[in-house]
Amino acid sequence: MTFPETRMRRLRTTERMRDLVAETNLGTSDLILPIFFDETLSKPTLTPSMPEILTHPLAEYEKISSDIQNDGINSVILFGIPSRKDGFGSQAYAENGVVQKAIRGLKEVSDLLIISDLCLCEYTDHGHCGVLHGDTVDNDETISLYARTAVSQADAGADIIAPSGMMDGQVAAIREALDDAGHKDTAIMAYSAKFQSAFYGPFRDIAHSSPGKGDRSGYQMQCGNRREALREIELDISEGADIIMVKPAISYLDVICDARSSFNVPIAAYQVSGEYSMIKAAAANGWIDEERTMMESLLSIKRAGADMIITYFAKSAAKVLR
Repeated sequence: MTFPETRMRRLRTTERMRDLVAETNLGTSDLILPIFFDETLSKPTLTPSMPEILTHPLAEYEKISSDIQNDGINSVILFGIPSRKDGFGSQAYAENGVVQKAIRGLKEVSDLLIISDLCLCEYTDHGHCGVLHGDTVDNDETISLYARTAVSQADAGADIIAPSGMMDGQVAAIREALDDAGHKDTAIMAYSAKFQSAFYGPFRDIAHSSPGKGDRSGYQMQCGNRREALREIELDISEGADIIMVKPAISYLDVICDARSSFNVPIAAYQVSGEYSMIKAAAANGWIDEERTMMESLLSIKRAGADMIITYFAKSAAKVLR
């Protein structure tokens, strides 16, 4: 009998050995927690399709921030649900809009790094990500409103502005507006490769942001377009993006990997609501081990090349990692 000279299992013999040779490591500093604020609420609420994810009223900022930071999470991304909507999403760029109030409230009581999602879909009465002319979103009119929104969010204290609407030229318009308003140090995390995905359903439940008619295929990317994703990323970097993002994450690990090989900028990946809710639902039925599946999914995103992960599992994963 011939025995192997090279024994790969030598480096798997003990937990300490496996930790020593681990090629990919996940830490709490890699995780970003999404938080939802709804200015119509008087107490936190749950959305059935998003288990354990609260939507908060504009209150109790100290409790919210301390709960997050006590779990080891120091970076959050904010989403807002306004009390009224219109065709231009005017509450997105209002000085006292829901996200602007939430930013100020959290900044007053914590040192959280605050990323502010920038889009109009939660604020328009038609649910699209910009100004509609007929059935089409007007790109250039929309990015002028994105620029106003970015400045209002930076004025409120956001550390990073994260435009998610997938409008052409949005990063350049936002960068120019931020610089002109004196926010040269406010970073931009661009949703550069945001695919039109079926995995966004639970988010749209919690954010009340489903389109009233049609879909977002006119601006979000087709799921099969890998080369186009790299072109979108390249354009955003040239326009001034400091961080780029791939969304969703698990179904687009190849795009994350391609981006890591092609660009020397920080890469974010968004493990979106559908990815989260599928794991929660399968675990609730006893079909999978929730903790192991959660950690495996996050580690695979990091292995593909993401430097940071936006995930609804942030607090749960941090408890495992500590």
